[in-house]
Amino acid sequence: MPLPRPRFHLPRLRALPVLGAAACVAVLWAAIALQAPSAQSDESDHELARQALQQGKVLPLRTVLDQVEREYKGQVIKVEFEHDDGRFIYELRVLQADGRVLKVKINAVNGKVLSVRQKGRD
Repeated sequence: MPLPRPRFHLPRLRALPVLGAAACVAVLWAAIALQAPSAQSDESDHELARQALQQGKVLPLRTVLDQVEREYKGQVIKVEFEHDDGRFIYELRVLQADGRVLKVKINAVNGKVLSVRQKGRD
């Protein structure tokens, strides 16, 4: 004796794979569009830092790294170089032994600490 067919009906979802693929493509295009300016910005920041160092306008990064790692007893895990409001700034993220991450802004010209904040508690 054959089994009875279920009484509920599930609609056919033929368009779902097409919509899913279209959504994935849209997300990828958005990600690429958002990354493009960032990649250009990183390249121009690098060039700006190189030129400033060659012209003697800023301290070498190694000097700043040594100072920050010694002063804040941690390991620098991220470095950014900025030209903000007419000032050259090194922005460093420091991972401390207890797991805290500090965001330290340094005047790139003279090595003076401009600000220290615990990441996530700005």
